[in-house]
Amino acid sequence: MFGHTNEPFSLSRDVRAVIIPAGEELLLREGTSGFITQALGGSFTVYVEGNLFRVAGIDADALGKEPVPPPEIPENASDADIEAVIWQQLKTCYDPEIPVNIVDLGLIYRCDVSPLGNGDRSVDVDMTLTAPGCGMGEILVQDAQEKIAIIPTVSDVRVQLVFDPPWNQGMMSDEARLQTGLM
Repeated sequence: MFGHTNEPFSLSRDVRAVIIPAGEELLLREGTSGFITQALGGSFTVYVEGNLFRVAGIDADALGKEPVPPPEIPENASDADIEAVIWQQLKTCYDPEIPVNIVDLGLIYRCDVSPLGNGDRSVDVDMTLTAPGCGMGEILVQDAQEKIAIIPTVSDVRVQLVFDPPWNQGMMSDEARLQTGLM
């Protein structure tokens, strides 16, 4: 597996986690120990008693880590400025099993920013998965939504899961193909 850090941890409090790859949420209890195997984009993949779990960035403190602050935007940001920040935010969403962000994996098909006329914006994103049956699909969608929703002036976010066209390795950036050994 890529990106192993194998940093030991012991939870300082109860924390919600998602089992990988099933995508089911459960509670890991205070005092649970294991290893952080991936810490990318503000979320964590942890190994506990033979299973992998995803722990959200907002719960970083339970692992003894610093939570990630929301992004900053320029004063009087244009829609184009906001779209650039959205793409930066999406690059902090990682597949929990592959240490490559969803943008470089080629999973984002569309990103539209629409002004709402009151200084706020609505954002529509179409994304796909590397495999249609991936149990982590809803978790990745939720991660993308949460990362976009914390951007100042964004008041409405819709991330739609689409499977047309089907994803293939040719959609990955050169950097992602190099990182995964597919080049």
